[in-house]
Amino acid sequence: MRNEPAVEVTGLVKRYGARTAVSGLDLAVGRGGVTAVLGPNGAGKTTTVEICEGYRRADAGHVRVLGLDPAAQGAKLRPRIGVMLQSGGVYPGARAVEMLRHTATLYADPVDPELLIERLGLESCGRTTYRRLSGGQQQRLALAMAVVGRPELVFLDEPTAGLDPQARHATWDLVRELRADGVTVVLTTHFMDEAEQLADQVVIIDGGRAIAAGTPEELCRGGAENTLRFSGRPGLDLPSLLKALPADTVALETSPGGYRIEGKVDPQLLATVTSWCAQHGVMPDHLAVERRTLEDVFLELTGRELRV
Repeated sequence: MRNEPAVEVTGLVKRYGARTAVSGLDLAVGRGGVTAVLGPNGAGKTTTVEICEGYRRADAGHVRVLGLDPAAQGAKLRPRIGVMLQSGGVYPGARAVEMLRHTATLYADPVDPELLIERLGLESCGRTTYRRLSGGQQQRLALAMAVVGRPELVFLDEPTAGLDPQARHATWDLVRELRADGVTVVLTTHFMDEAEQLADQVVIIDGGRAIAAGTPEELCRGGAENTLRFSGRPGLDLPSLLKALPADTVALETSPGGYRIEGKVDPQLLATVTSWCAQHGVMPDHLAVERRTLEDVFLELTGRELRV
């Protein structure tokens, strides 16, 4: 059991009338780590997560969560998972503390609600009704409700949307503690730095399909491992520079006097570039090695046009 994926999705299809939200998606989530599911608006990530949670039924495909079918075996699955929805899931008129305490009573061995209230900074709003909480407070309450039952697997849909920096980092710390305790975490997020900070595995979804998967390091490595940028006088003899560099290196003048070297940037390449500059009387200002970020990869794969 411990060797099988916590979540296994094969050929998942979900349609809403004439629109296909998920189109043959494959996804595997290993146990005990953090998997970030990324995608533009409308890519199908929330629908996929909701099917795994048992809130929606698939039209086709194979879905197993902790070895169970979430549609047919929801009663067995629900005590073992925690769910944080993008919005809703709480009675609007319920007080925050009462709602968390009530949720805790539904589990055999819950976390002490008072600890979560203190940990997530909810003390000042404990007697405030859900509808009167700020967006950030509602997010923190939803997170507390998702983890109070000591789940084996937690689904977090946009867990830090609307949070201030302090609350965001407190949420990150909680996710790290869940992973350290062996809990599997699946989170969707639009924050690329959040995925880089937290995720052991990243899956990028677009058009209802998984288009890339791997660790953040693997995805950011891509073809060129990193990029060297520097400034100099405009119009440098780049063909001459390329002759001194490895054959698979690319050299571009991206703006007048601004240069980018793409390839496997290592100490030898750096030394070659600075030596060439010295031989040609060029002072390489603002010399810096830049690695591709997860946001760079995301935009390369999904494009830069706005989604609605």
